[in-house]
Amino acid sequence: MRRHTAVAALLAAAVLPAGCAAPRSGSLGPAPTAPPPATTAVAPEPPPTTAPPRPPAEPSRAAAPAPTTVAPARPRTVTVELWYVRDGRITPTRRTRPATVATSRLALTELAAGPTPVEAATGLTTLLTGGEVTGIADGVATVAPAPAGGDSVGRRLREAQVVYTLTQFPTVRRVRLSAGPPVGRSDYADLLPPIVVAGPTIGERVISPVTVTGTAQVFEATVTVRVLDAAGRAVATTFTTATCGTGCRGGYRVAVTYRVPREQAGAIEVYEVSADDGTRTHVVTVPVTLTPTLRR
Repeated sequence: MRRHTAVAALLAAAVLPAGCAAPRSGSLGPAPTAPPPATTAVAPEPPPTTAPPRPPAEPSRAAAPAPTTVAPARPRTVTVELWYVRDGRITPTRRTRPATVATSRLALTELAAGPTPVEAATGLTTLLTGGEVTGIADGVATVAPAPAGGDSVGRRLREAQVVYTLTQFPTVRRVRLSAGPPVGRSDYADLLPPIVVAGPTIGERVISPVTVTGTAQVFEATVTVRVLDAAGRAVATTFTTATCGTGCRGGYRVAVTYRVPREQAGAIEVYEVSADDGTRTHVVTVPVTLTPTLRR
């Protein structure tokens, strides 16, 4: 019994230091921490460089404007239609002169002065010796002094020259030539030739195609047009019809294409082909200058 008690006492003494002994103290070192983040080495910035000073800017100079060349103004001109006499009939041509507000006075002055040498070579003449427009009212132009003298045929031709020349202007429809009533173109229509060529005019420089215009009173209204070169050879021929046929006067207009190798004198010939024998009748020849045809 005593032996068992002693053994128990020894076991208890052996157990006590392990379970009831005072806690042992000591340092285990600092608590572990996360490793510091990796750092990227940054190269030091180079010291600022000082740019060499710029020279002071020169004051800006405005570009001088380019000299401009002003073309001289062309003098203003006016073209008037003049009716002269040929073979006992009246026929038109045109004249270009410096512009004026008194175009009717200019027209009568040119009419009385007569045709140019080139126009006179084709048989044109004037029977008018003077006169001027003294007033225009309600479409009626008054001319003084009125054409007078000579026989009745010559007097009517002079009157027709004045009437046809003045009524080209939009402000004039009739003309008062004396104490009688005003007269118009229809009063002298019998003094027109069967074929009138209004364009081109005598001496004009033309290009191809050339436009030929005028009025005609011919058989079946058929008008034939030829272009003649310097040798008188036909370099183009065509025909057209006027707006009115036999027994009435109508207008015509046709473009004629021709070819010539160089600039030269030529002519536009307008005529009627006779229904009886095919010959050319009522021929009107207008001298012109033909320009060379451009090849394409």
